[in-house]
Amino acid sequence: MATGAPDGSPADLAELVRSHLRDIPDFPKPGVLFKDFTPLIADGPAMKALVQSIAERYVGRVDVVVGIEARGFILGAAVAYELGLGMVPIRKAGKLPGETIRESYALEYGHAEIEVHTDAFQPGQRVLIIDDVLATGGTAEATAVLVERAGAVVAAIEVVLELAFLEGRKRLGDRNVNAILTL
Repeated sequence: MATGAPDGSPADLAELVRSHLRDIPDFPKPGVLFKDFTPLIADGPAMKALVQSIAERYVGRVDVVVGIEARGFILGAAVAYELGLGMVPIRKAGKLPGETIRESYALEYGHAEIEVHTDAFQPGQRVLIIDDVLATGGTAEATAVLVERAGAVVAAIEVVLELAFLEGRKRLGDRNVNAILTL
C-alpha cells in the first residue's frame, strides 16, 4: 500500500485513494463487495492529504459540514476542523437525543432511516455533505432531503469513492457532487 501525500492533482489524489482501498467480500451480507477505506484513514499523511484537498475546494463556499453515519463522521469532522466550521451528524434513526426529522430510504442491500436535529441548521446555511461511498445514492439523497427540509441549502456532496455502475448520482438530481475516485 502506498503511503504519503500526493502532489495535489486530482489524478494523484484518486490514485492515493485507490491504493488504500481494500475489498471485503460478502459484507455486510452475502453478494456485496464492500469497499473499505479504513486503510486510508489509518495512514496519517494520506488522511491529511485527503482532508486538506477536500477542504481546499470548499473554503468560503460552505457554512457547515454534514457527516453521514458512520464513516462520514470521520471525514466530516476532519474537514470541518480544517475549515474552522461546525459539523452536523446525520444519524441512524433513534440515535439523536433531541427533536428530529427523519427520512427513509433504500440501500443497495436493504432499507434504513436517518435523522437530524430539527435545530441543526440556520435558515439558508450552505451545507457540505460528506460520506465515504456513493453507491445507489439512497443515503446521499435522503441526507440532502433532510438538510433541505431543515431549511438549509446543499452546496455540495463530497464522497471519497463513487461506484458508477450503481448510478447513484442520478438520484441526486442537479446537486453538485464530487467523487475523488470513481470505479
